[in-house]
Amino acid sequence: MKEFEVSARTIEEAISQGLEQLGVSISDVTVDVIEEGSKGLFGLFGSRPAKVKLTLKGDEASDEDMAHAILADAMKEETPKEKKQPKQEKPAEKKQEPKKAKAPKQEKAPKTEEAKAEAEAKPEQAKAEEKAEKPQKARKPREKKEPKERPEPKEIVPAEQADRDTAAGKAQEFLQNLTKLMNVPVSVAVATDEEGNVRVNMEGDTLGILIGRRGETLDALQYLTSLQVNKGQNTYTRVTLDTEGYRAKREDALVRLANRMANQAQRTGRKVSLEPMNPYERRILHSALQDHPAVTTHSEGEEPNRHVVITLK
Repeated sequence: MKEFEVSARTIEEAISQGLEQLGVSISDVTVDVIEEGSKGLFGLFGSRPAKVKLTLKGDEASDEDMAHAILADAMKEETPKEKKQPKQEKPAEKKQEPKKAKAPKQEKAPKTEEAKAEAEAKPEQAKAEEKAEKPQKARKPREKKEPKERPEPKEIVPAEQADRDTAAGKAQEFLQNLTKLMNVPVSVAVATDEEGNVRVNMEGDTLGILIGRRGETLDALQYLTSLQVNKGQNTYTRVTLDTEGYRAKREDALVRLANRMANQAQRTGRKVSLEPMNPYERRILHSALQDHPAVTTHSEGEEPNRHVVITLK
C-alpha cells in the first residue's frame, strides 16, 4: 500500500492537499494524524504545522468507514439537534416562575391605597385645628407691642451771646451755624478759664447725634472749632467741647478702666495694651496712673492707632 505524508497549517488543509497531489478521493485513502499542530502565541510565536499520513487502500467497506470517522473527528462536526434541546427547555421553566409571584402584589394594592387615604386625612384635620388656634396666639404679641416713646425735646434756652471778636465768641458763632446746618437745635454756651482756654457746652442733644460712636463726632467738632478759633492767631488757644455731660462720664469710665488694667498688669506680671485712643483720652489714662506705686504708662504706635501701654515699674 502506498503512503504519503502532508504538512499544512491545519489537519483539514493537509488532507485536502494530499488528496489533490494523489488525485484520489477521501474514500480511496486511510488518514492517520501524525501531529495535530498548534497556533502558538497570537498565531505568531511557537506555531507548529499539522502533519497527516495518507495511505492508499482497496475497496473494503471497513477501511472506508474508518476514513470517514477520522475525517469527521478532524472536521469537528456536531449534530445540531443535540445543541438546540437544552436551549428550548430553559426558557420554558423561567416563564412559569414569575406568574406565581405577581398574584400577592395585586391583593395588597387596594389595602395600601386605603391606608394612604386615611393617613392623608389625619394631618389635614390636624392642620385645620392648628389654623383655628394660630390667630388667637398671633394677637397676643400685637397687643403688647406699643410704639416707643421718644424722649421729649428739652426747652432750649438761648445762651448768653459772647463777643464775636474773642476766642470764645468765635467758637460760639461757628458751632451755632454748624449745628443749624446739621438740623440739631442746641444751646451753645461758652466760657474762658484762667489760662485762657475755651470751654464749650452744648445742651439739647438728647439723641447723642453730636457725640457719635465713642465720641468721634464730638472730637471732630472740637477739632474744627479749634481750627476756626486759632486761624490767623499768634498764640494757640485750646478748645474743649462737651455736650450733655459726655466728657465727664467718659473721663470717669476711663479712670475706672485704667485702675482695672493696672491691677491686671500687677496680678499677671505682664504689660497690658489698651485700645487706640485720641490724645485727649490717652492724657486721662496717663494722669490717672501717674501716682500708681506699681505700674507706669507710656504710649506706642502712630495715629490713629496710638495706644496706652501699662507696665510694671
